[in-house]
Amino acid sequence: MTDRELFDTYRRDVYYLCHYMLHNAADAEDICQEVFLKVFQTDRQGVERIKPWLLRIAVNMCKSHLDRRKRGVLKELKHFLLERRRDSEAADAALERKETELETERWLRALPVKNRTVMTLRYIHELSLQEIAETLNIPPGTVKSRLNRGLRQMRRELGKSNPDLKGAECLE
Repeated sequence: MTDRELFDTYRRDVYYLCHYMLHNAADAEDICQEVFLKVFQTDRQGVERIKPWLLRIAVNMCKSHLDRRKRGVLKELKHFLLERRRDSEAADAALERKETELETERWLRALPVKNRTVMTLRYIHELSLQEIAETLNIPPGTVKSRLNRGLRQMRRELGKSNPDLKGAECLE
């Protein structure tokens, strides 16, 4: 039997088997073509019953295709889950940062205006003691004492809201 005769005789059987196994017309067509390419390159002289032999090749190629697809899906799922975990961790970290910022702002608002101004210039705007003194037109010693009072008050507040933490350790 020539390659053309083999193809014309068994093409439908191979395609329908592939389609049944893969549930996808495009994949079935691709695997069907691969089956016939493999068969055309194989010496068929020792094969007594062509149809069962041909269908066995089709079944094996369909199984291989399904295994590759499954591995691909599992790989994509793993990647997706890792991304979700990273996104979740990033979201958790962002939420924690935001909560800390809000808590810090609340503590700053509780300070007297003079101390709050010095604390904001120092820790939010990152000015040096000398720059704060020049900005507020006050001596550097006054800047230091206002910073010290502000830090002490924030440590007390931190100790009240988090009894397990020592405020002094967190605001050094």
